[in-house]
Amino acid sequence: MAALGRTCLLLALAVCVYGIGASLYGARTGMAQWSDSGRRAVYALAVVLTVAFGVLEGAFLGNRFAFNTVFDTSSATTPLFYRAAAVWSSQEGSLLLWAWLLSLWSSLVLFLTRGRMREVAAYATAILLGFGGFFVSLMIFYANPFQTTSPAPAEGMGLDPLLRFPTMMIHPPMLYSGYTLCTIPLAFGMGALLARRLDAEWIRATRRFALAAWLFLGVGIVLGARWSYSELGWGGYWGWDAVENASLMPWLTATAFLHSLMIQEKRGMLKVWNTSLVLATGTLAIMGTFLVRSGVLSSIHAFGGATLGVPFVVLIAVLIAGSIYLVVSRREMLRSENRIDSLLSRESMFLLNNLVLVGLCFVIFWGTYFPLISEAFTGHEASVGAPWFDRYTVPLALVLVLLSGIGPAIAWRRATAANAVRNFTFPVAAALATLVVLLGAGVERKALAIAMFCCAAFAIASVAQELWRGTRARGSIAREAPPLALVALIRRNRRRYGGYVVHVGMAALFIGVAASSSFQHQSELNLSPGHSTRVGAYRVAYVRPTATVTPAYDSAHTGATLTLGAVLRVSRGGRYVATLRPSEGFYDSGEPSQGSVGHLIGGQPVSHVSIDGGLTRDVWSAIAPDISTPHLQHVIEVGNRTIPFVRPDEGMIAVAVMAREYMRNPPPAQFHFEVSPLVMWIWIGGAIVFGGGLIALWPAPATVRRRARALARARTAHGLARA
Repeated sequence: MAALGRTCLLLALAVCVYGIGASLYGARTGMAQWSDSGRRAVYALAVVLTVAFGVLEGAFLGNRFAFNTVFDTSSATTPLFYRAAAVWSSQEGSLLLWAWLLSLWSSLVLFLTRGRMREVAAYATAILLGFGGFFVSLMIFYANPFQTTSPAPAEGMGLDPLLRFPTMMIHPPMLYSGYTLCTIPLAFGMGALLARRLDAEWIRATRRFALAAWLFLGVGIVLGARWSYSELGWGGYWGWDAVENASLMPWLTATAFLHSLMIQEKRGMLKVWNTSLVLATGTLAIMGTFLVRSGVLSSIHAFGGATLGVPFVVLIAVLIAGSIYLVVSRREMLRSENRIDSLLSRESMFLLNNLVLVGLCFVIFWGTYFPLISEAFTGHEASVGAPWFDRYTVPLALVLVLLSGIGPAIAWRRATAANAVRNFTFPVAAALATLVVLLGAGVERKALAIAMFCCAAFAIASVAQELWRGTRARGSIAREAPPLALVALIRRNRRRYGGYVVHVGMAALFIGVAASSSFQHQSELNLSPGHSTRVGAYRVAYVRPTATVTPAYDSAHTGATLTLGAVLRVSRGGRYVATLRPSEGFYDSGEPSQGSVGHLIGGQPVSHVSIDGGLTRDVWSAIAPDISTPHLQHVIEVGNRTIPFVRPDEGMIAVAVMAREYMRNPPPAQFHFEVSPLVMWIWIGGAIVFGGGLIALWPAPATVRRRARALARARTAHGLARA
């Protein structure tokens, strides 16, 4: 099977080379048959990479440890659910996933645009196949997922315990789908510039793919934040990590593009800006992939020891240089048809929104790459932390939320004073009412958080007002009940009202971020059974310790050999609130130097947090048990001396003795407690954003019928031309 996988990679590279040549020849000569052949090469690439991915997935599911990738990242005791996801936990498997998803999305866009924009599509096909060939080449020459070892090891190293989390089955494919989808507007934008066909048709053809890229990236980011909050044991959901930032930057520029796109469609403006945003988004997506694999910046999300930096730097340099050349050389063709009539207009608000989004992206870019920048200029690597990011991003986020409320309510071209008063009275009143309520509740010392709550109330009220007015008008004209009128209103203009729903979701998300970061109470201390501590308004009591020993053949969930934890009782004002059970898992390191017993628990311990969540607050807890006490270390030392390394079953007896001793005489454990208000609204806001994105992305039935008729006419015309 490994030979089949390697053959697929070689065949995929040959298909890419042929498809690039055929597409470019067809674009330069105008010979449609060559362009069509290049498009079919993309279909063939998708088929070949599907076979290759199926081979690797089958190797993981079948525990074929002769595959080096399977040996490094899986084991026979890894649950089936996580073995299926372990494919993309390795450098090699994730590259294959990236190339495979790229081939699938490229096939879809070329299938939907067949018979249209032939010259633009031909150039875009060559660019997409170039990306495909690049990633296939990386697998062939640098990180082959089908490398094998003979004889095959009996057991694998196992999946990193940190990745044994349900959303990790979804999080990487979502991010990779977003990254690969970002390359599609990039390819068509470059194709339009190369072909000098700079009307809006290429934008219309790829608009849904840009929206899908934005949606997939957003979902991937939220799932990653949830994983960080629930699994990493540090209590946060966003740490301004380099790889986190790498996924956020193209999402921000894609958001800017989707907003300014409406100005180009309505007024024929911002063509240079939109083209630049498309090219920047695709390039940032490639740079995000580079950060994960190059090893130039440290990150818990990155693949350690990666050696792919140079090829990625070359690709990124080519993309940046090519983008600048194409935009500058075609600037006259990208001249705007109209100008902004007034600063008080929706066009101005959208442009300001774009500037804020790009400003956020620049701040994050500078902070993320500052270690490399400082080393290049000073010779010393320096980095910036969360306070630096917060200092600049929080004010920009405030402006962004405020603009998300102004945009839907302000008129196109020029807003009059009467319209401004009519449209903003209710949102301003909602913001002022929120301010009065907060000050009345005694919330005074967190000015930025209060400002965010007021801006979010303004945005939500603005969208609610627009939905109410539209529903009332629709109900009056069609004589429909309000719920039916609302559904019909959204169905008739999915992009507009789906965007409004997204604005509501982002406002809710920022409310959760502001509240949880500004009004959080936390405590980190050592506790013994029977003792308690106060965290905010809550009292947390350490009731008793827990200990679980899990043999390797029975590691159904975490895979930990030994799990030590605690039962905690949470109360408020003397009343019971919840029971928390945080724990920490100790894993087999596989290192003989640690001894026959020591290696069974000598791997990197992983915290398993316990959360009591609700709409108003989360009580979060993590534990770091102390196993360095003399009576526990004595058990390890005796076991190491008396038990052979080749008898792990006897070693597990010693681990069980450790668990018993821990229960009998538990040492003080270090606890981390947090009480964070409104964290749930981050996840609720993310779900609302996801729903709004689906509404905007889902085509209306009338649109589907129009597209089908247009394709039928194009095929008929093509047939007549050939005849």
